Formats: sequence, structure tokens, C-alpha cells
Amino acid sequence: MQRLFRATSLLLLACTVLLALLPSVASAERVRTKKHARKACPVQSPQPFLIRSSFVKHGALNAVAHDKALRYRAEQYGNVEGFGLERYNKEKAYSNATTVRFMDLPLQIHKKIAPALRCVERAIRRSCTSAKDRYVPRALGGFRTSNTYRGGEISNHLFGIAIDIDPDRNPCCGCVSPWPNHPACRSSSATVFERTALPRCWIDAFERYGFYWLGRDPDLRDTMHFEFLGDPQLIAP
Repeated sequence: MQRLFRATSLLLLACTVLLALLPSVASAERVRTKKHARKACPVQSPQPFLIRSSFVKHGALNAVAHDKALRYRAEQYGNVEGFGLERYNKEKAYSNATTVRFMDLPLQIHKKIAPALRCVERAIRRSCTSAKDRYVPRALGGFRTSNTYRGGEISNHLFGIAIDIDPDRNPCCGCVSPWPNHPACRSSSATVFERTALPRCWIDAFERYGFYWLGRDPDLRDTMHFEFLGDPQLIAP
């Protein structure tokens, strides 16, 4: 009887030690929650595979890389009619359109990127206060229902994740006529930053929160255009 009692005690002690060494379900859940926690204004870079220059080289479209980027956009934001993206997401991107105000102007964008745009505006109002950084936009463009790209590309405006600011002051020097004839495109400016009226502080604010400035695109040099290429899952609604 004493042997049985001693064996049972040792077994219970061993179980207790093992349980103490194992992480609890609650603590594991806290680790997972912390790892995937959303933040109001997460600092993030554009995802490289979504950047235009990763699937368009010197005007030639890499179909495989382009399809990978399209699939991600459709899964995250919804499909765009006429491009076969319904197989990735039955919901239309435009059904998630929301109207916001950016720098006191109305703008229609996808609801998932609205929080990121608010972060950009707060950063601009907080940091871009010197004389050289002051800029007052006159016109904004967001969601569109017709494609403006050629050669198989699909504009991010159709997903509601692209924004144009003052096309008359911030030209697309690599786009179709009349853009290349814009005075800023015809000048002998050393850098693309000199071809836009947008302050560098504004560009930095957008890029801090996951937007890509298409002025950096080696072919287009589209200085009016920003597109959200970060991870929308990181942003708290």
C-alpha cells in the first residue's frame, strides 16, 4: 500500500512539473494577439511585389508577377469587373467605397485605407509647417470605375487605393500626351522632386504609412499619384 501511495505521489509530482513547464493556452493566445495586434498608425513600407516596377520593366509587363499583385489586391480589396478577378473575391471593390476628407477636400477611397490616410494627414499637419513645406491642394482624385492603364495593367484607382493630387501642378512625365509637354517635365531638373509642386515633407509623410509615390517609378514619373501598397491588416479600423 505504501509503495502504491509513493508511486502515485511521484506521478502527481511529475505531472505538476510538466504542466508548470508548458506555456498556458492563455499566454500563447496573448503572444499571438501581440504578434498580430493592429495599430492606429503603423509605420510600414510598401510591399515590394506590389510596386509597379516589380512587374513592369521598360514598358514590358511580366504577366506572372502582375497576376500575383492583382490577386493580392483582389483578395484584400475586392474584385474589379471585367478582369476575371471574381475568382479571388466575389465582393466588388467599389462596394467598399467611402467618402472622406483629406486636407479639407472630399475624396472617395476604399474604406480599408481610410485610417492610413488619416495618419498621413495628421503627420503633414504636425510636421510640414515650415514655409517650404506648406502646400494647399486644390483637387483630389480617388476611386475610379474605368481603367486608365494600357497593355494589360490595372490601375490601383479601380481598387480605391490610389490618390491623385493636383494633376495640373504635379504631372505624370512618362504618361501619354499632353503630360510630357508640361513645363515641369520639359525642364532640366536634376531629380523628380524638382518636377513636382508637392513638398518633400508631404511625400515622406505618405511613404511613412505604406503609400508608394509613383513619382519614383522609372517609366511613369507620375508625381501626382500615391497608392497604398502596405498591409491593410496592420491598420486598426
